[in-house]
Amino acid sequence: FFFSSRRRHTRQRSVSWARRCVQETGKDYEDYVDKFPLNPSPEVYGFHDNADITKDQGETNLLLGSILMTQSSEAGALEKSVEEIMNEIAGSILGDFPKPFDIKKAEEKYPVKYEESMNTVLTQELNRFNILMRIISHSLEDLQKALKGEVLLSGELEECMKSLFDMKVPDMWMKKSYPSLKPLGSYIIDLKQRIKFFEEWIENGIPPIFWISKFHFTQGFLTGAKQNYARKKKIPIDELDFDFEVIEIENPPAPEDGVNVTGMYLEGAKWDSKEKVLAESDPKILFVKSPMLYLIPRKTDELKDFLHYSCPAYRTSVRRGELSTTGHSTNFVMFFKIPSKVNPAHWIKRGTALLIQLDDQTHPIHLHLHFIVR
Repeated sequence: FFFSSRRRHTRQRSVSWARRCVQETGKDYEDYVDKFPLNPSPEVYGFHDNADITKDQGETNLLLGSILMTQSSEAGALEKSVEEIMNEIAGSILGDFPKPFDIKKAEEKYPVKYEESMNTVLTQELNRFNILMRIISHSLEDLQKALKGEVLLSGELEECMKSLFDMKVPDMWMKKSYPSLKPLGSYIIDLKQRIKFFEEWIENGIPPIFWISKFHFTQGFLTGAKQNYARKKKIPIDELDFDFEVIEIENPPAPEDGVNVTGMYLEGAKWDSKEKVLAESDPKILFVKSPMLYLIPRKTDELKDFLHYSCPAYRTSVRRGELSTTGHSTNFVMFFKIPSKVNPAHWIKRGTALLIQLDDQTHPIHLHLHFIVR
């Protein structure tokens, strides 16, 4: 029989391991097994060492979340009452909260055009953010009035107050919000950054680089990019898909067709700018910025064929969602073809994915541990 050097080496290792396992008595076997590590390395299962960190973070957040659920909503021995704390939180958010967009003014500057779908995308996004901003501002104003006794504290407002006390985003906001797992402070900062992106769009025109992480409805933006090309080339939109190219320069010009997108993060891998392929994550680094990508609409039978990993993109790290009324997932966005030197199965086992936003690992309980110390 003939064996390749690799198979021969594997066989020799197996025989060597088997010989080491051969013991004389049952006690010898027990002693040998006792030498095995209590917590095996993730490598045993084909995972990266960083999988251990992800597991530990998940367990820690679960523990802290459980502690947070058991705390009382009363002030206890705090220097300030719950009402005072809630007033401060509501006031700090409302203090510099953005005003709703002037939709009519935006529509005059960016009217509906057959050849420019991004105008429609813009006004639809502005409408979505206006609804969200009004809910946030009205709920905080009503909460302040309720704390003063000027209006009735409804059940919905009470739930909102409890979420704010826990530094969480209230459910009544999330019903009209984009998906997010961020705590309250990070959520407000992220919302302001999204609004600023659209304010600059209105002021300066369609940007050459789109921050895909700033859209309320990401799929609508991607459909608009395809629709522009379909109308220009007179091709049915359902015959189109995206090709992908990695952009190495920092400030590329706006492409003639397609869009440049940035603002995503890679989990479970990193981008090797020298080899121009996916590479293993660095130890203890869970997320890295994804390179800028050029999305090129093409007919499905003209797409490039190369060794790649079809990397799923999600709006949050939870990686699950529901089908919305539009037929799109509330979390999954699309697959991005990213060059790879290894079989895609390797990255599937690594759980490699693109995330449009991070969670901000700071748990709400970290922000106000003094609230539960009695």
